[in-house]
Amino acid sequence: MDYNKKSVEDIDVRGKKVLVRCDFNVPLKDGVITDENRIVGALPTIEYLIKNHAKVILCSHLGRPKGEFNMKYSLAPVAKRLSEKLNKEVVLAADVIGEDAQAKAAALKEGDVMLLENVRFHAEEEKNDPEFSKKLASLAEIYVNDAFGTAHRAHSSTAGVADYLPAVCGYLIQKEISIMGKALADPVRPFVAILGGAKVSDKIGVINNLIDKVDMLIIGGGMAYTFFRAMGSTTGTSICEEDKLDLARNLIEKAHEKGVAFILPVDNIIGREYKEDTTFMRIYSDSIPDGWMGLDIGEKTQELFSKSLIGAGTIVWNGPMGVSEWENFAGGTRTVAKAVAESGAVSIIGGGDSAAAVEKLGFADKMTHISTGGGASLEFLEGKELPGIACLLDK
Repeated sequence: MDYNKKSVEDIDVRGKKVLVRCDFNVPLKDGVITDENRIVGALPTIEYLIKNHAKVILCSHLGRPKGEFNMKYSLAPVAKRLSEKLNKEVVLAADVIGEDAQAKAAALKEGDVMLLENVRFHAEEEKNDPEFSKKLASLAEIYVNDAFGTAHRAHSSTAGVADYLPAVCGYLIQKEISIMGKALADPVRPFVAILGGAKVSDKIGVINNLIDKVDMLIIGGGMAYTFFRAMGSTTGTSICEEDKLDLARNLIEKAHEKGVAFILPVDNIIGREYKEDTTFMRIYSDSIPDGWMGLDIGEKTQELFSKSLIGAGTIVWNGPMGVSEWENFAGGTRTVAKAVAESGAVSIIGGGDSAAAVEKLGFADKMTHISTGGGASLEFLEGKELPGIACLLDK
């Protein structure tokens, strides 16, 4: 996949109507935004366009309104918060491609900003319907994609409109593809990948792609138990994918053949049941007794993983080491986050749970890059082509 794409700075936006796909899929509680990271993340691109006299038309999805106008998923709270952040009114259209959107887009002056209503109010959006894409594109003269979180989806507003307009990326996507692209194509070595999360099946593609690129692979989280079982250890009632045991053995062999250090936990923190306040204990082996389940990596493993990161050049981390949202089982994820933060390496946190854990544990500002997309960053690490990036003009 070609990561060298044109950005907003490579195209003349002055006086032009610019349709910008943002990721304003923010969490709401009783109509109030509870986390505005995604709004803040979109500001640099929007501010650049305002400063360069563009007429700005923003669009995004929010939640899953299932293809119909459901005002519970209206972008009104986002328009209000954006207006406050930009110190200028962001006008919200009452529809997406209807009369109101068309009239408001036509009336824009240089430096004005408007926001279309939730693109997923139309079922055609997720179907990438060409007619819908064409109508959306007809509002503008240039398309900017700045929503990395949906770049792995071929929807109308993330890819389809690029068939009808010159398409470039905004600063958020530019940062994602330059940092992650370089890490995969030309990493500072040693290159270490840390993979966690519940299931091997979610990460098969990532492991396969990274085995060819990394010097060391560290495995934690629920997926470690499938590897334990594959190597003949007992796993009690831990999450374990019985149908993936051969695959796990093959991956270990593949790593061995390629000279990649493959590091698994050496001890575990185990609990009686999958509950926050369950009885738990440490066991100093990788064999888990009957009736117990692994819920975090143990202290010896935390030490082993931390030591393995000393001197690393590039670290990519995707997936927590245990049930990190529960305090009793957050120790592994916390220790690894601290070790990554202190490693001095180029550190890339693939979105989703690992990004949330790093933010929550207070290490976010110590990381080189925290990806804004969970599924998108996984597919990026798998080496898959992302439709929302493939559709942009090459430099």
